[in-house]
Amino acid sequence: MLADVGHIVVVDDDSTLRQMVIRYLEEHNVPTRAASSRSELNHYLEASQPSLIILDLRLGQEDGLDLLREIRSHSDVPVIITTGHRPDEIDRIVGLELGADDYIIKPFSLRELLARVRAVLRRQEMGRAARARDPERGGYRFGGWKLERRGRKLVDPSETPVPLSKGEYALLLAFLEAPQRPLTREHLLQATRIHEDIFDRSIDVQVLRLRRKLESDPSAPRVIQTERGVGYVFAVPVEPF
Repeated sequence: MLADVGHIVVVDDDSTLRQMVIRYLEEHNVPTRAASSRSELNHYLEASQPSLIILDLRLGQEDGLDLLREIRSHSDVPVIITTGHRPDEIDRIVGLELGADDYIIKPFSLRELLARVRAVLRRQEMGRAARARDPERGGYRFGGWKLERRGRKLVDPSETPVPLSKGEYALLLAFLEAPQRPLTREHLLQATRIHEDIFDRSIDVQVLRLRRKLESDPSAPRVIQTERGVGYVFAVPVEPF
């Protein structure tokens, strides 16, 4: 049981599945509400901020990826996406790239869904606790760039702010705390608190997104380099301040 959990929202146009999921989660002390469409979800979000959203990527005529993109444009609320079988693999990859926190494939076990919900909520709570303990002062300089931990602000060599998603910030911080040292995908998964059951490709996607922001030529990276058979290495010197 998770104490003091706010409501989560299940977004799915299949009323039978939606009600089954809600009933199961409610039985396990996870307060849950339903939305069958973008308009219903937006109406709900106007009134309150849920702890988590379970989002079906196949919402009838609507595109769940567009809805995820819209959510991420104004909110860091955790999102678990639900998708179909192998033909929808590209949707899962794009969903993770757009900022989904986890995914589950239909048809899924309700026990597994509950475990994933609890894991995502637990990571969110751990992050809040860590931020409460650490005022996030100081930061890091590297190759003319600067990351200020207060405000999670990344500034490029021309002093232009570069926006970072929550996942990109966590990944960059993991690299900056261990520069010029090969880091395995497992280490990065743990450091960024991405659930280990998300395939390793999720770290590769996050690295790709970060390279697009840090590298002058992402196809020939000089900052975040691939260490074959191991993972990645942040190749430039880093100076804490």
